[in-house]
Amino acid sequence: MILIIAEMMLSLLNKLGIIIILAVIISKVGIFRKLIIKKNITLLDKIILSVIFGLIGIMGTYSSVPINGALANTRAVGVMVGALLGGPMVGLLAGLIAGGHRYLIDIGGFTAFACGVSTIVEGLIGGYAHYYIKNRKNKWEAAFIIGIVAEIVQMIIILMIARPFGNALELVKIILFPMVVVNSFGIAIFIGIIENIYAEYDRIAASQAEKTLKIANLTLPFFRQGLNHEVAQKVVDIIYDFVDVAAVTITNCNEILAHKGLGEDHHIQGRGLQTEATREVIETEKYKLIHKKEDIGCNRLDCQLRSAVIVPLKERDRIVGTLKLYKKEENSITPIDIQLALGLAQLFSTQIELSRVDEQKKLITEAELKSLQAQINPHFLFNAINTVVSFIQVDTTKAKQLLISLADLFRKSLSNNQDMVDMDVELKHIASYLEIEKARFGDKLQVKYDLEDHLTCKLPPLILQPIVENAVVHGILPRKNGGLVTIRCKKEENNILLEVIDDGVGIEAGQLNSLMHQTTSGNSVGLNNVNKRLINLYGEEYRLQIHSIYSEGTSVLIKIPCVEGRYSCEVKEGVA
Repeated sequence: MILIIAEMMLSLLNKLGIIIILAVIISKVGIFRKLIIKKNITLLDKIILSVIFGLIGIMGTYSSVPINGALANTRAVGVMVGALLGGPMVGLLAGLIAGGHRYLIDIGGFTAFACGVSTIVEGLIGGYAHYYIKNRKNKWEAAFIIGIVAEIVQMIIILMIARPFGNALELVKIILFPMVVVNSFGIAIFIGIIENIYAEYDRIAASQAEKTLKIANLTLPFFRQGLNHEVAQKVVDIIYDFVDVAAVTITNCNEILAHKGLGEDHHIQGRGLQTEATREVIETEKYKLIHKKEDIGCNRLDCQLRSAVIVPLKERDRIVGTLKLYKKEENSITPIDIQLALGLAQLFSTQIELSRVDEQKKLITEAELKSLQAQINPHFLFNAINTVVSFIQVDTTKAKQLLISLADLFRKSLSNNQDMVDMDVELKHIASYLEIEKARFGDKLQVKYDLEDHLTCKLPPLILQPIVENAVVHGILPRKNGGLVTIRCKKEENNILLEVIDDGVGIEAGQLNSLMHQTTSGNSVGLNNVNKRLINLYGEEYRLQIHSIYSEGTSVLIKIPCVEGRYSCEVKEGVA
């Protein structure tokens, strides 16, 4: 008996060697490795795993050792490994494939049905053991113990089902020790090979994380300057040097900002977007994985780029461009490449947003300084005081009101350090300024407020005041008979529209462009500052809209996005 058991064990070890060699081979296959290291396994992934390990189980059946009218085999190795990796569903399906084959295909033995049932049961045991071992450090040790338990259960099932019982008992006495030891040992080795895949993936991931941090550190000084051609070129040069890819591209929403690597002859800086995939990412705001050349959609047939991952670059929740990592082989983008691209995109998006914040702070500081200079300008102060003095002699109540307005104007100028202010606060600031100017110029300056009822909004400080001041100083006052300044506010679709209209001297067409590039205009903050701040905060579609007809007047339109919870633009009861 002992000699028979020993020979049985050696034979099973030889058969097991085939399974282990197969395990080593498939562990090197890229598709299998991708499937194994996926964190979120889909239903399709589970079905694929079930088929793979079910077939390995069938191979174990065919590489069996005949004994007493039955078969000693390594079928359980494939089924148990698949179950331990994929969970109960994989265990059940792999067990059905391998166990069903054992029962349905007549390859001998009175234990066909018992072995078929036991294979399914082992698959379920391994499937539920998956939850026990998935977070353990040395999974192979636990797999060995679980394998022993599963094989003992198989022997019990054979004794319970196979008939005649005497033959079943005699069989179990011979195969119990060899199959329990060899199959458990095989399961442990197979799981150990899979663990090496995880370990290698972790090492690569750690290396990629280190690369990401280095790239982020090197690119930070550039992205703090904003997203443009020069910055993008420096960034793709850095990425290309650090990452094993065929090409790197950064785009905005309309054109290629920079490209490095294969395809430089047609992926040229400044050209419009070359691939349909990039347009799709911009439209859907989701990253896209491309495995084949035709899916890239490049308009050049000789393009050597075969696969890619394209991720959106965002500023807040607005798409501002894309980052693309290309490779020259199909199906060569790995999960690590995807994580690297997503990580870089997140870091770059944060850096881009920080650049916007820096620029916005700079512009606000400039606006506050210019506004303060305008209000404390000796000529303005001298004229305002003279106006108050003149009213003291004829209308003390009016003089008092003008002093209050002047004090309110100075107080708001000195304390205005918020990122966003309520619209009514900005309107009161403007009202204080206009009260003084109306007192100075009398009927020459008329002011009209056309404000939609129950509407309030937060907007950047010192956005509306410079436009009103320009309308007064450069629109109405140069006109002999003066004129009317209208301040209008209404909600239209998803925007708050603020409009300053004057019927003054207007602006000649040739002067409008230069006016938009001046930093100051008289004693007021320049329109360029206001325009840049709006674009910086909300995007190009929110730039100032200026319409002017020479000798007839000018209208300046400001749009503020009305997105509840973000810019706090809303309709409130009782607010006019």
